[in-house]
Amino acid sequence: MKFRWPRAVLLLAFVVVLGACASPHQQSAGPFDTEPHFESTMFVAADGARLPMRSWLPGAEPDAVILALHGFNDYSNAFDAPGRYWQRHGIATFAYDQRGFGATEYAGIWPPQSSLIKDLRAALRILRESYPGLPVYVLGESMGAAVLLSAAEEQVLDAEGVILVAPAVWARSTMNPFYRAALWLGAHLFPDMELTGRGLGVVASDNREMILGLQRDPLVIKRTRVDAMWGLVNLMDSALQGSAKLTAPALILYGENDQLIAPGPTSEMVSRLSPDIPVAVYETGWHMLLRDLAAETVLGDIAAWIADQGAELPSGAVAVGDLKFSRSER
Repeated sequence: MKFRWPRAVLLLAFVVVLGACASPHQQSAGPFDTEPHFESTMFVAADGARLPMRSWLPGAEPDAVILALHGFNDYSNAFDAPGRYWQRHGIATFAYDQRGFGATEYAGIWPPQSSLIKDLRAALRILRESYPGLPVYVLGESMGAAVLLSAAEEQVLDAEGVILVAPAVWARSTMNPFYRAALWLGAHLFPDMELTGRGLGVVASDNREMILGLQRDPLVIKRTRVDAMWGLVNLMDSALQGSAKLTAPALILYGENDQLIAPGPTSEMVSRLSPDIPVAVYETGWHMLLRDLAAETVLGDIAAWIADQGAELPSGAVAVGDLKFSRSER
């Protein structure tokens, strides 16, 4: 008797074979033969890539410096309001458009993860040389925090402190198998397919006016390539691994209403952290903590922590060690 394979199995096998013939697309990095440097509104990276840069500087000599990395599909302008707040508190802030985002040459195309980390280290080195004797901190929001954690997995960051805001750590190990399979198939079969996220009902912030501004901003990516999502998940995989190697001083900030990075992945990250790293949890906070309606509370906590890492945060929103979240993982 001749055995007949079920049609669904044959279809799945055909899809897998097709998937083996394709691969996610990403930017290629040029030769690293340029000395990284800052121009007035540009960060020139080691391979010559020109990354638009913004800065918010106090009128007098700053007390500290922050190098800030933005989140996925966002760009350096994400730190305009935070930068102006810290500027008034004597802190200089620098932020650049990471490769693949904002006004960079290949916006929308995922860059090599190694290039994101090299850019971070180069910019940090430039700031340390530009402000000798001043404490320099690195701050990452969402994907930016994932870059910092991935860099920490390789080696200790040369900074006085690391600040992670709503870190993107939704790694494959914290996803259900259906999500992992769908991502693999999409990235390998339809890498250039674009998704908008409309209809998912996910709320990033309670600051509706700010969200509407992002929707109008032409430099904020609205349609995401599937292979860019694949690259982001790869980054989150290494970020979760890197959380175990993050050394103090560091500060983690998370909003209880975060709908993008669920409590489950965040709890997994917290369980891997050194117990002396504080985690500040904000009951009224969402994913975009630095731009929520209650953002000034978070910004004030960051400024206070920079001024005195050993003091209690003004908001009191700190838990150390094993952090429990009330909401279930999505």
